[in-house]
Amino acid sequence: MAHYGQPAYPYPGHDGNPQPRTSNGLAIAALVLGIAACVFFWTVFGGIVLGLVGLVLGIIGARRARAGRAPHRGMAIVGAVLSALAVVASSVIVAIGVSFLTSDSFKDYNDCVQHADNQSERDQCSEDFERDVNDK
Repeated sequence: MAHYGQPAYPYPGHDGNPQPRTSNGLAIAALVLGIAACVFFWTVFGGIVLGLVGLVLGIIGARRARAGRAPHRGMAIVGAVLSALAVVASSVIVAIGVSFLTSDSFKDYNDCVQHADNQSERDQCSEDFERDVNDK
């Protein structure tokens, strides 16, 4: 029985109509992708692709939470930050790999191995390459 000035059902969801639960699946997905991207940052797919997707989902999830349409703003931000770190780390690794593979020393080594007829000549190519890398 309700008294004057008090609602008949004082608690949310006790009026027979359940309150809709809002969820922020984007924040959860961003966090999962951010963690996965950090674990697999040494691969292009893991670091860059998962990282970029996690970053986008984290930003969208944080904006939704800031607007009050979803919870877990902190989770979305952590997912976006982890994803961004993975993208940066993976990009650095890719840049180092590309610079190594396009270096003159590696081209000389690759050419030497292609023209080597037997294992001893390939071994000599490896020794020459190591010497060139260590001298620079």
